[in-house]
Amino acid sequence: MATVIGSGITIEGEIVSDEDVVVAGAVRGKLTAKDGLVVESGASVEADVDAGPVQVSGSITGNVRSTDRVDLREGARVVGNVKATRITIADGAQFKGNVDMDV
Repeated sequence: MATVIGSGITIEGEIVSDEDVVVAGAVRGKLTAKDGLVVESGASVEADVDAGPVQVSGSITGNVRSTDRVDLREGARVVGNVKATRITIADGAQFKGNVDMDV
């Protein structure tokens, strides 16, 4: 089961989930997902993120810490530092920050 933040929804504050989180809208604050995080195309996250596997097609402004991997797909935009065991950056993705793969 996944927690879905639909398009047209903006959440400000701290989100903590034991499940996957799918963001199609906007999140501002802090986001912790013990399972995975998916940021869909057109979605915006302005938060520090702590999650399992992270897939980004939208935008994240903030630091990303993953216990697994971070995949920046085509059209993704990430501004912040990434700490993960693995990272992939697709053609057409934008990334500004530092990568730490020493987890």
